[in-house]
Amino acid sequence: MKNYFEFEKNRTDTKTEILAGITTFLAAMYIIVVNPAIISKTGMPFPGVLTATVVVSALSSIAMGIYAKNPIIMAPGMGINAFFTYTVVIGMGVKWETALGTVFWSGVIFILLSIFNIRTVILKAIPRQLRFAISAGIGLFITFIGFENAKFIVASPATLVTISKMNPIIITFLMGLIITAFLIIKRVKGALIVGIAITTLISIPIGRLWGDASSVNNGVSTIVAWKGLFEWPDFSLFMKLDFIGSLQYSLLPVIFAFLFTDMFDSISTFIGVSEAADLVDENGDPRRIKESLIVDAFGTLISGPMGTSSATSYIESAAGVEEGGRTGFTAVTAGILFLPFMFLSPLLSIVPSIATAPALILVGVFMMKPVLKINWPVLDDAIPCFLGMVLIPLTYSITQGIIWGFLSWILLKYMVGKRKEVSIMMIIIGILSILTML
Repeated sequence: MKNYFEFEKNRTDTKTEILAGITTFLAAMYIIVVNPAIISKTGMPFPGVLTATVVVSALSSIAMGIYAKNPIIMAPGMGINAFFTYTVVIGMGVKWETALGTVFWSGVIFILLSIFNIRTVILKAIPRQLRFAISAGIGLFITFIGFENAKFIVASPATLVTISKMNPIIITFLMGLIITAFLIIKRVKGALIVGIAITTLISIPIGRLWGDASSVNNGVSTIVAWKGLFEWPDFSLFMKLDFIGSLQYSLLPVIFAFLFTDMFDSISTFIGVSEAADLVDENGDPRRIKESLIVDAFGTLISGPMGTSSATSYIESAAGVEEGGRTGFTAVTAGILFLPFMFLSPLLSIVPSIATAPALILVGVFMMKPVLKINWPVLDDAIPCFLGMVLIPLTYSITQGIIWGFLSWILLKYMVGKRKEVSIMMIIIGILSILTML
C-alpha cells in the first residue's frame, strides 16, 4: 500500500492520510442529507436518493484514490442537483426518470471526451473569467434555494419575492444559520453537518410546543417525527432511468448543461486542490489530470443508473489537504466512511428543510470566492461575467446563465475588436447555445 500510493515520495504516512480522509469526509458529509433533501422535491423517495448518494460518493471517491491517486473525493454536486430538481424536473416538467437518463448520457459523452482528451481542448476554449462567474452564479442560486426552503424568502405578487414575517420556523432557521456560520468561522471540523444536527434538535419544539411547520414540512405541522434509526438500503431507484426518452431533441440542452456544469466544477476543483497541495506536474498542471477526469466522468456515468444527479469532484477535499493528505489513500479513506450511512436513512430523513437550509446558504458563500478573480476593471470581461452570474439565480436556471454569459462574451469581444480572445471552439459553443433556445 505504501509503495502503491508512494507515501515516501509524497512525504506522508498512513496515519496522516487516514486523518486527512476523515477530515475530508467530515467536511463533505453534509451532502448525504442535503442531496436527498433537494432531489426528493422531484417526487423521488428520500431513502432511495440517500442510498444512491452514498453509493455514488463511496465508489467514485475510492476510484479516484485507487486509479487517479489524488486526495480528491467525489459526490453528487451542489448546483447540479439544484439544476436537476428545480430547472429540469420542476421547471421544464421533465419526468425524473427521463432526467436521470440525461445525467447518464452526459456521463457517456463526458467519459469519451476525457478518454480522448477532448475535454481539455474544450475547457481551454472557455475563458477562465466566465468559469469564475458561473461558479459564483451557482453559489448565488444555491443560497437563494436555501432561503426559499426555509421560507425566509417567499413569493410576492407585488415584488416577485419578499421576506417572510417572523414566526417560530424563521426564528429557528436564523438560529441554525448563525450557529452554523459560527462553527465555520471557528473552523470546527464537520461544521456543516454539526450545524444541521443542532438545527434539527432545536426544531423539535415546532408543532409540539409552538408554531406550525406545515409550510416547510410537506403539510405536516410537527417537525422531526422519529422514524427509527436503522433500515436496509433502499435501491428502489436503481436502473429506473429512461434511456431512450432522455435522448429526444428537446433534452439535448439539458445533457449539454449537465456536461458543462460538471466540467467547470471538476476542473476548478482539480486546479484549486492541486495548487493548495502543490500536487502539480512538471508543466504546472494538476497531477494525473487525465486519470482524474476519467474518474470524474465515471462518477457521472454511474449517477443516473443509481438514482441521483451527476457526481463531481468536491472542493471540500481541500480540508483534507490542509490536514496533510497528499495521496489517493486520503480519498479511499473518505470513500469508505460514506458506506455505513446507507443503513441510517430513517435517522437522516428526520432532518427538516430548515436544518439543511443554512448549509445550502453557506455552501453558496464558499462558491462565491472565484468572483474575486474576475477582471472587473476590463468591462468587456466584466459585463459577460456579470450577466452569466446574476442570470443564474434571477432566471432560476443555470443553463440560462451559461448561455447568456457565452453569447455576450462572443458578441462584445467581436464588437470591441478583440476577436483573438474568441476561439473557434468558443464560437461552436456559442452556436450550440443559440440552438438550445430554439
